[in-house]
Amino acid sequence: MTQTKFDESGMAATLDRQRAAHLDAGPPDLAQRKDRLARLRAVTLAHRDELVHAISQDFGHRSRHETDLLELMVVIQAIDYYRHKLHRFMRPERRHVEPLYQGGKAWVAYQPKGVIGIMGPWNYPISLLLIPLATAIAAGNRAMLKPSELTPRTSAVLQKMLAKVFGEDEIAVILGGPEVGAAFSRLPFDHLFFTGSTSVGRKVMAAASANLVPLTLELGGKSPAVVARGQVNARTLNALVFGKLSNAGQTCVAPDYALVHEDDLDHFVADYAATVQRSYPSGPNSNDYTAIISDHHFARLNGLLEDARVGGVKVIQVGVDPGSAMARPRTLAPALVIQPADDSAVMRDEIFGPILPIRTYTTMDEVIGYLNARPQPLALYYFGERDADCEKLLQHTSSGNVGINNTLLHVAQDDLPFGGIGQSGMGAYHGIEGFRAMSHAKGIFAQSRWNLAGMARAPFGKLADLAIWFNLLRKR
Repeated sequence: MTQTKFDESGMAATLDRQRAAHLDAGPPDLAQRKDRLARLRAVTLAHRDELVHAISQDFGHRSRHETDLLELMVVIQAIDYYRHKLHRFMRPERRHVEPLYQGGKAWVAYQPKGVIGIMGPWNYPISLLLIPLATAIAAGNRAMLKPSELTPRTSAVLQKMLAKVFGEDEIAVILGGPEVGAAFSRLPFDHLFFTGSTSVGRKVMAAASANLVPLTLELGGKSPAVVARGQVNARTLNALVFGKLSNAGQTCVAPDYALVHEDDLDHFVADYAATVQRSYPSGPNSNDYTAIISDHHFARLNGLLEDARVGGVKVIQVGVDPGSAMARPRTLAPALVIQPADDSAVMRDEIFGPILPIRTYTTMDEVIGYLNARPQPLALYYFGERDADCEKLLQHTSSGNVGINNTLLHVAQDDLPFGGIGQSGMGAYHGIEGFRAMSHAKGIFAQSRWNLAGMARAPFGKLADLAIWFNLLRKR
């Protein structure tokens, strides 16, 4: 693949080449799609060590295990899922035909849209670029990718490795800063897929609207964790610490804050601190603990803690000895913020770091009212029994997805749709929902030679009266 020009005209030319190639070659068949997915799988595994090293350099430090488990494993899992399910997903889908039109046949054919634009974020720069790419390939599309400028080493590896197995008329990787991203979002793609913040998502949607480009927006928000009364136990705390501190909390579906029953607050604080200590015996200096991506985000997170302290709110650093030095730059110790006000910065903004605010409640009705007064989150977590309170919470709140007695793991279920609602996103991918999001559902009706509908035409007579009575006037 030749070096892609990163000005708007160069990107537009790449899009034109991909679209022309798509139209010239026609929709890829099952074998071609499986071959492309196999190429993506093989090249990803071949560059595993290089990707692990690059992403650790970009973050300042990231555990090999986190990259293997939270990035590479889920990419391979998604590729394998589509390879095994494609034959069923591609099959035309028969639909019902009304009695008046009997003799005819109706079906839906899922066709590739053409060229998909994919804009990836910095927090999971491998999986949140390659899983949408695998979905686009499965649906028979070509794709242009724009990785984040905050992970330049990882982006460079991705560009190099994909160029080894795909021509630029199949897959192109565009590198560059925010101005390149803005120009990328203005291109007339057949579909645009964006993962990132809500604020940037609004700009992407506005840019795409000029060309009426359909969108999938995977955003974020403040995902709550509701801990039922009496459910502060090892299962709950292990799941919360895993979800909050994986990637140092820089995860769009990390539990953003916890709602804990007022009787359990002290127990929760003590057990959370003990669980952090067990998970990271060396504290934030552990090789298993990830650094914060940039100086800007490190300062932003410290600002959230300082704002809470200035407001008189109790802040507890856990899993670290007070005053101990950090061995690596941009390393932030896990922290609990106890009973912050609703208008405090830590409760207004998505945290995206290892800080967990805790609010208390007395009844499940209070929890439901609190959640429904706020924007719908990307994820909702509940810890407790599958009882009446759990069902009430599920039925009376809205969120992108739900995890019961776990965190993050719903994202790894390839057969479940993943996506937000409201300010946390638009559309879904993973599973058949992802395949369909990047396909055009073409409805087709084929009429037989003999049919009733053909008899209900001008000049109108008794058959037309009968058809009208049958479809409009008869009692059902």
